[in-house]
Amino acid sequence: MCGIVGIVGARPVSERLVDALKRLEYRGYDSAGVATIHDGQLDRRRAEGKLFNLETKLAGDPLPGLIGIAHTRWATHGAPTENNAHPHFTDGVAVVHNGIIENFSEIKDALIAEGATFSTQTDTEVVAQLLAKLRRDGLDGRQAMQAMLRSVTGAYALAVLFADTPGTILAARSGPPLAVGYGAQEMFLGSDAIALAPFTNEITYLNDGDWAVLTAGGVEILDHDGNSVTRPRQVSIAAAYMVDKGNHRHFMEKEIYEQPEVISHALGHYVDFTENRVSAAASAIDFARIPSLAISACGTAYLAGLIGKYWFERYARLPVEIDVASEFRYRDIPLSPDAAALFISQSGETADTLASLRYCKDLGLTIGAVVNASESTIARSSDAVFPILAGPEIGVASTKAFTCQLAVLAALAVGAGRARGTISIEEERVLVRHLAEMPRIMASVLNAIQPKMESLARELSKCRDVLYLGRGTSFPLAMEGALKLKEISYIHAEGYAAGELKHGPIALIDENMPVIVIAPHDRFFEKTISNMQEVAARGGRIIFITDERGAAASKLETMSTIVLPNVDELIAPMIFSLPIQLLAYHTAVFMGTDVDQPRNLAKSVTVE
Repeated sequence: MCGIVGIVGARPVSERLVDALKRLEYRGYDSAGVATIHDGQLDRRRAEGKLFNLETKLAGDPLPGLIGIAHTRWATHGAPTENNAHPHFTDGVAVVHNGIIENFSEIKDALIAEGATFSTQTDTEVVAQLLAKLRRDGLDGRQAMQAMLRSVTGAYALAVLFADTPGTILAARSGPPLAVGYGAQEMFLGSDAIALAPFTNEITYLNDGDWAVLTAGGVEILDHDGNSVTRPRQVSIAAAYMVDKGNHRHFMEKEIYEQPEVISHALGHYVDFTENRVSAAASAIDFARIPSLAISACGTAYLAGLIGKYWFERYARLPVEIDVASEFRYRDIPLSPDAAALFISQSGETADTLASLRYCKDLGLTIGAVVNASESTIARSSDAVFPILAGPEIGVASTKAFTCQLAVLAALAVGAGRARGTISIEEERVLVRHLAEMPRIMASVLNAIQPKMESLARELSKCRDVLYLGRGTSFPLAMEGALKLKEISYIHAEGYAAGELKHGPIALIDENMPVIVIAPHDRFFEKTISNMQEVAARGGRIIFITDERGAAASKLETMSTIVLPNVDELIAPMIFSLPIQLLAYHTAVFMGTDVDQPRNLAKSVTVE
């Protein structure tokens, strides 16, 4: 969601702050701003919309200073206007904030009763106003910071400047991540390591409840009670990543076409291709000893977990409890402490997923993290970490992270089956050989279907509603296809289990309704074809995504048929992900939407 950057340095910071914000654009935002201290005075530039607007302002009215904080805002409280953009100023105090101050109304009312005047609609302004009041009451900056932190509740990452302390940034974390970076007579602050990658690869992540005092010479980290603490200093891998579009129009397109390569990397970590066995990396949880598995995640990661449920139950005969994290954490599920739980998150910072993790940890479960960011809070809170190795994913609509999550879950499910004795060594080898074929098949599919998907997308862009159907692992894939389309094209789309068609969705079918049916020629194929016939009988426009065997077996007329290679059921979800991703992408391009940063969405949802 919102992005925070701070620099206390030996040379001007405003341009560097904006450059760092560009690396946080993938998180989603609708306004941006930067503030510095120069000659003892706070100054700022803010702009609604994209960072280009902020850069234009700075070009016409530069912002000097050797210390500064900057922010990309994803609106929660208050419209995405320039006035509501961060940093917020009050009486020599500047604040940027990611998160939600839950008791802001009470604090605001108390401050207004004492004469404070508020100029924005945001919850963040109460932090600036409260700090200013505490300073007027005679507290110094550090004392005011600690008193403020004891007064506010909610989820927050904060960076604060005081005009009368021109060499210091104060920062605090409770929920959303914050990282401190180390330089030569400079210190840095960022929402994640990617933001700091141009400056340093040496970082320290603040723990929940920590706050910090940054000066050019270093950082002091304190706990909630104000005691100095030591947190690990580590080398971040984020600096190794070059984040650009290459020859592609959008990051999403680039990330779709990166999938064969990144899945090769992911599989290489979990599979011994020489022996055709799942490697030790997949055995960080002893699946042979657990009676059940809980899985929780949000959005696309949740849909990856749903597909993983099918695999763990089929190949390992392991019962799986799964729910979206925002519901999982509130259900009071009677989980056995002997069980294990997997939490799936691209960012590793998803607030609801992290809360669900803590719920399971309190119950004594073994915790596993399937994450793209091995340095993230979810990873650091887990007993076992299963990195998906997708590299930075900038497009808000997940593509390569989704298929890498699936690849890792598939390897874990096969490894669990072998550990539990539910598949033989030879069956394991057959399944691993199918996994090994997947990158090659994905590359050939991407090259083969691109023209047809672009042509089909042109027709789909004229529609208002779309229905996706599937059975087995194709059911979660139908939901993922619908999610992708609605996320980036803003066309209303829904994904259903094909067997549920007669229980409601069939009422929507007419000659204007495209129905996308995902149906590899698997053990569910004949039943799915029956559902297709029901759609055809009512004039629905069928887009049929199948394989060579399925295309040969079906005699129904369709609006379009996309034919993929015949593949094993284990890898079919990854292969069949490609046409639904390309279809959503090209539809959005034809409709002229902001593909990489669709409206109202954020890449990393770090608050509830």
